[in-house]
Amino acid sequence: MIRVDDYDFDLPEELIAQTPLKERDKSRLMVVDKKGSEPKDYVFSDLVDLLDEGDILVFNDSRVIPARLFGHRKDKEEKVEFLLLKELGDDRWQCLSKPGKKAKVGTEFFFGDELSLVVDEVDEEGLRYVTLKYDGILYEILDRLGTMPLPPYIHEKLEDQEMYQTVYAKDPGSAAAPTAGLHFTDELLEKLKNKGIEELFITLNVGLGTFRPVTSEFIEDHKMHEELYTVSEEVAAKINAAKKAGKKVVAVGTTTIRTLESAADENGEVRAGSRWTNIFIYPGYKFKVVDKLITNFHLPKSTLLMLISAIMGRENALHAYKIAVDRKYRFFSFGDAMFIE
Repeated sequence: MIRVDDYDFDLPEELIAQTPLKERDKSRLMVVDKKGSEPKDYVFSDLVDLLDEGDILVFNDSRVIPARLFGHRKDKEEKVEFLLLKELGDDRWQCLSKPGKKAKVGTEFFFGDELSLVVDEVDEEGLRYVTLKYDGILYEILDRLGTMPLPPYIHEKLEDQEMYQTVYAKDPGSAAAPTAGLHFTDELLEKLKNKGIEELFITLNVGLGTFRPVTSEFIEDHKMHEELYTVSEEVAAKINAAKKAGKKVVAVGTTTIRTLESAADENGEVRAGSRWTNIFIYPGYKFKVVDKLITNFHLPKSTLLMLISAIMGRENALHAYKIAVDRKYRFFSFGDAMFIE
């Protein structure tokens, strides 16, 4: 059994990035290898020189929806917050609510004149299952009424909502951004393409796992929540051909690596389609598809720190994080990045 406390580290609060850089690709980039050599410092735009012609870059093109809503009960003035997490079909959603004690089964909440919801069910974890009522196109209504669901450790107001979207975000449905992709610009993508690096896109709608910490004593007791991913026939075929040709597959972000590893069969062949995954990657996992990873710096004792430890080893990962703290890298969603070779 692996203890969750083995993935703890000291992080000064001032290193938690509160705002994104105006020039996305000017963030810092720490390059480390799986063998544990000393990390090297770069700027993210140097990625063009760090990747080789023929490498395959795979991105998650999910778009964050303004999923945080503040509503009220009929004839009541107090605000109740709802965070839409997962679309279940037929206008039903899984969501978080605060304060939860007000969101009882059968209660209806109103958000302006365009949208309301009724609480249908409360599960053992306190998650609400609700039915939305509205006229029109839901995502357009959410654009008008909702706000970006920024993580709880970000206290600054976001001036431009698009700064919490990747420049290639396309498919709406996420409750949080795939933040490793926030460092890319259109210009950088063009430079990578011109070097002969192929850019492919999958979709994983980021859900509850982003917001829920690991509370169990042992890693093996933690349950990941399901998220929906989609891999197209074209992308699956290109990745499979690249692997057979000996090319390197580079995942942009932990959501991409979880998608590709979920989509692969026991032989490492990526299967096209849309499926739910609750894959939990931690040390001992054998990677079938992904060779390298671009990722941000993650929270102590988080499933994402455990994931990168599966790639590079726990001691190597924690050593790199100690160096990142010493060199004052910026952490979490709006922070700097790491490239694991």
